[in-house]
Formats: sequence, C-alpha cells, structure tokens
Amino acid sequence: MSARGMLSVVGTAVGGLIGWPEQPPPAEPEVVRSLLAEVGMPVGEGESLELMVRAFQERVGLEPDGVAGPRTVHLLARYSAEIRARNLGMAA
Repeated sequence: MSARGMLSVVGTAVGGLIGWPEQPPPAEPEVVRSLLAEVGMPVGEGESLELMVRAFQERVGLEPDGVAGPRTVHLLARYSAEIRARNLGMAA
C-alpha cells in the first residue's frame, strides 16, 4: 500500500473514532455524481454510479460496497472542498 493510501486509511479510521464534525450532504444520486466529478472521477454516460462509488471507496480506503453512505459522502464532500480551495488558492 502506498503512503497516500495508508494515510487515507488512518484518516478514515480516526474520523470513525472521533466522529465527523459536520453533517455530510445528502446521498442523492445527483449530489454524489457532482462530488465524484469534482474529485476527478466523473460518471460518464452509461457508467454505473455504484461502480464509481466503489472505485472512490477503494481509492480512499473505505469498504468498497458501492453504497454512498455517510462516510463515503463525507469524504467526497471533504475532498471536493479541498480541491476547490486549492484551485482558488492557485488562481489568486
């Protein structure tokens, strides 16, 4: 496992122990599709949302069940916000 993968697993485990500080966005398909696109994993025409959620879960060290539950959606939202902030910082 790469160092990045290990940090993702550790971060997920710590987050699970201390709880998430905020409510994740709703796990509605449109929201999940949008978040996946923002983290660089757009769901293309004919692609399964479940398969893309599973790929994201594998990438961040979650159980790859393909279900956009609270932890999955929280991480999607968090990584999406980090990417937006990083992009805004580069533009300035």
